[in-house]
Amino acid sequence: MLAPSDTEYIDQLISTIGDACTLGQEGQLMGDLARLSERQEAEIERLCNNNHQDFVRSVDHLLGVRKGTVDLTEEILKLNETIQSSTERLVEAKKALVNSREVRENIDEATRSLKSCLEVLGLANRVGDLLREKKRYAALRALEELQNVHLREVTQFEIAKIIQKSVPSMKAMVKDAVMTDLNTWLYKVRENSMLLGQVAFYHTNQRRHRQKERVRDIFNLRWLKINSALELALEEREEFDVLDNEDITVDFTPLFECLHIHEAMGERGEFRVTYADVRRQQKDLLFSSPHSVANKDLSCVSRLLEDICGFAIIEKSTLKKTSGFRSPADVDDLWDSMCKKAIIMISQQVENVTEAEILLKIKTVLALFIQTMATWEYSVKPLDEFLLGLFDKYSECLKKNFIGGFQKVAMSDDYTPMAVENRPKYDNIMKSVWYSPDKDPEIIQFPTVMPFSGMYPLCCRYIRDLLEKYYFYADEYFQNQGAIDRELRRSLDELLCEQVCGTLVEHLNSQYLGQIVQILINLEHFEFACQELEYLLAEGCSASETGVVTLKATERFRSEKKTAEKRIFELVNSKIDDLIGTAEYDWMAAKKQSQPSEYLQQTTLFLRNNMSSTLLNLPREIQGFIYFDALSHIASSILGLPLSEGVDQINKISVHNLDMDVKYLQEFVDSLNEPMLPSVFDELRQTIDLLKSDSSDEFYNISTKMKKYANVDPINGPVLLGKYALFSPPPSITLYLIPTACYLRLLAGEAASAKKGFAGRFRS
Repeated sequence: MLAPSDTEYIDQLISTIGDACTLGQEGQLMGDLARLSERQEAEIERLCNNNHQDFVRSVDHLLGVRKGTVDLTEEILKLNETIQSSTERLVEAKKALVNSREVRENIDEATRSLKSCLEVLGLANRVGDLLREKKRYAALRALEELQNVHLREVTQFEIAKIIQKSVPSMKAMVKDAVMTDLNTWLYKVRENSMLLGQVAFYHTNQRRHRQKERVRDIFNLRWLKINSALELALEEREEFDVLDNEDITVDFTPLFECLHIHEAMGERGEFRVTYADVRRQQKDLLFSSPHSVANKDLSCVSRLLEDICGFAIIEKSTLKKTSGFRSPADVDDLWDSMCKKAIIMISQQVENVTEAEILLKIKTVLALFIQTMATWEYSVKPLDEFLLGLFDKYSECLKKNFIGGFQKVAMSDDYTPMAVENRPKYDNIMKSVWYSPDKDPEIIQFPTVMPFSGMYPLCCRYIRDLLEKYYFYADEYFQNQGAIDRELRRSLDELLCEQVCGTLVEHLNSQYLGQIVQILINLEHFEFACQELEYLLAEGCSASETGVVTLKATERFRSEKKTAEKRIFELVNSKIDDLIGTAEYDWMAAKKQSQPSEYLQQTTLFLRNNMSSTLLNLPREIQGFIYFDALSHIASSILGLPLSEGVDQINKISVHNLDMDVKYLQEFVDSLNEPMLPSVFDELRQTIDLLKSDSSDEFYNISTKMKKYANVDPINGPVLLGKYALFSPPPSITLYLIPTACYLRLLAGEAASAKKGFAGRFRS
């Protein structure tokens, strides 16, 4: 297609050449131009043939054109070379551009990859920073995000593999970090368990004091006990956290964090087992240190129980603050194990303890421990049973102490009435003894003499002290009050019967009448003390032990009083026998004596002196009975003198002398102003009257005998009559006496019964 003008043609040609060069079609363009030139030459030739002139002109013109074409061709070739060189530069530039674009894309991709890797690496480093900042759970979450999200974006890189391999070790670092904190916390808890126990004990002790205040202010609450429902309700007003106060604070955060981390890591079960093992090991450490009770120092027992208390409180708190981490069975097993070991250790320590004071202090510490643990809902039954066993040992120590003290008192007692110099001493004695004085204490003049000896008030003091110490054991806390009541009764009976009464009975072998009398008085006062003790024990009995309390010692003292009385009778009668043994009657005397016999004067003097001194403090009825028995013995002994086998006969003068002695005795008895005593000489008097009688036949006449000689022994009467001046009755009278003697024996039996009745009236 030809352009309308040459300029336009050239422009089109240049554009066509440029496009051909650009497209690499230079040869095709040259071919087209050649064909075009041939077509033009053919057309020119045709035109020249037709129009020569025109042809010549056209040839000229064509030659000009040709020349122009050649020039143009040259110019085109030059331009082609220029374009070719430009195109090569352009291609090179384009290749450089393409290459730079690829590099840039690679750089961008590498930048993106590097950025992702840097983010992963930064997150990995952040885990370390969080660990150093002790943000363990955040570190664990960062690790999970790193592993589940970011590492997946860079899996094609080596760093991903490296970091992926380090994830378990980083998790282990997190776990080690929380476990380190937990171990530190466990160590602090172990170190502070004693302080925690001390705080808990102090809090329980404060509750005791508050409870006593309530009981004192409200009488109806006197039965209220620590840890009862009402006491716990009242105690809620007093806000106190054993685990968080001004003395100690137990922060469970390390445990919670460690538990949370292990749950997040899916290792809760493993951690639970590990924690349980550690706590068992720490429990064993509580009992690894040696504990011994020495010099009344119970700090070792207190420290042990405080340690156990703090440990158990941590366990119970862990159980309540965590869900399903510590099972109640595990906590209870630990508690049972600690209780058993504590009981064994304390039992070993108290095995050789002989002082009740130390045992009581141990019981007090144990009671505080039990009440504290009961507050935390622990079972304290084994400890209650141990307290019961400890009470048995405590009781044995109390009895040994009582025996030791009483034996010293008994050995040092002089068995004489106790002298009191002033009123303060008198009041002090009256506070201890069970004694009802005959006089008003306000009108007593000092110095004065008490009826009992010095051992009685001291023994009463020991008994009261024993009672107090027994009941001290039940103070604050003891679940077996009935055991104390039963053991106290048994111990008192044992001590009073075997020690007190037995010691007094042993001293009855003494030959000193005054000592025997004092023992009898002491026995009577101890009998009264036993009766008072029965009332006291009945009042102090627990609800399960209600009823009348009877001590065997009461009857023992009462029966031994009779033994003492018999011993007094033995000594008095022995002395009387000794005095009567000095009697020197001349049964065939030729001269009447002008005064009573010396032995009889000594006998009455002995009775008078002893009744006014040694026997003065005896009860009135016992004094009368002693008089009665002594005088009866004197009468029978005097009557036995002429009846002796060594006396063959007696005369009237000797009867007169014997009558004087009997009258002297009767006068002595009359001076005693005891209306019942004169009858003791009835048999002796009637026997002497029989011997003095002018007609002895009256004795053999039943009616006369019952009037005058009813008390004369039916056997002794004839014997004395036979000895009196060699009196011998006729055979007829002898035959008459055979049935009469049998009848008189019956009368003698009635007389003996009457004598026993008289003695019974003195006793009553």
